[in-house]
Amino acid sequence: MSKVKKGLYDFLRGSFLTDDAAFNNWRIIIFVVMLLLIMITSAHKAERKVIQISILNKQKRELRAVYVDTGTILMRMKMESSIREKAKARGLEPLKAPPKKIKVTIKD
Repeated sequence: MSKVKKGLYDFLRGSFLTDDAAFNNWRIIIFVVMLLLIMITSAHKAERKVIQISILNKQKRELRAVYVDTGTILMRMKMESSIREKAKARGLEPLKAPPKKIKVTIKD
């Protein structure tokens, strides 16, 4: 067998993990595996945060729509015409003459 074929065959068999210098190989492999686990964990956390941001933005848009709708309803309720209609339903009518101003003077 040629040297390249023998090297490839030994690599595929995993002899680099069982020979005399395997301790150095195992340290490097464990280090790389730990780095990969940290990378996968951080990617999952980042993805989770992106999803949470998306959910919060959706809730913000919904609450903004409720705020605008409530503001519109309030503006309609404050209109003079709607107040007059509600007053008429209770038996109140607008004055024919404007109200008179009362002045109070105190003498010492």
